[in-house]
Amino acid sequence: MKPKILVVDDEPDALEILGFKLKEAGYTPIFAKDGARALTSARDERPALIVLDLMLPEVDGLEVCKILRRDPGTAGIPIIMLTARAAEMDRVIGLELGADDYVTKPFSPRELVLRIKKLLARAKAAEDPVSQLRFGELEIDVPRHAVTVGGVAVDLTATEFKLIEILARRRGRVQTRERLLVDVWGYDNPIESRTVDTHMRRLREKIGVAADYLETIRGVGYRFKAEE
Repeated sequence: MKPKILVVDDEPDALEILGFKLKEAGYTPIFAKDGARALTSARDERPALIVLDLMLPEVDGLEVCKILRRDPGTAGIPIIMLTARAAEMDRVIGLELGADDYVTKPFSPRELVLRIKKLLARAKAAEDPVSQLRFGELEIDVPRHAVTVGGVAVDLTATEFKLIEILARRRGRVQTRERLLVDVWGYDNPIESRTVDTHMRRLREKIGVAADYLETIRGVGYRFKAEE
């Protein structure tokens, strides 16, 4: 089955061009012309990736991104923002809300498709089952439930180990607090997100210099920094 790519834009020309290029690249494009439809399509279709314009009627792209990242069902879908705005602040806010990449209009459809391929490949690689995860001085030995930094063993609780393993496997993708509460703690109805923050603070203290890999996405959750 061809991967579905949800394109959210209120410009018909943009939808037509991107739709053609995505089909040409082997994807199945689905479209939404406003924020409300984008949210519905993301939840119903579960696309492999979302191309999201920031300037949308009804619900703007930043709000759509925020809502998607807070929903455990859509939190893991990679998002590439499209924006005609030149202001750097818009891009910064979008990335803080959980977008994985951004492209400024006017853009090259070919470049956008290449970015989509790269982001999907990175997401797939992050989910591949491996027993050893290495990032610079940080090593995670999954079978042994062991973590070392610079060759020195780090004493982690079972929960702390599961937290860093999940983040590392999903590197480059924002994980909401709600999603982590479900996947790490098994809470079906998460109500206390401070649990995640407390464990994250302790985890960062324990892994020391490797703590830079654990990024806080303000107002949303956390992300393990992807290696380029």
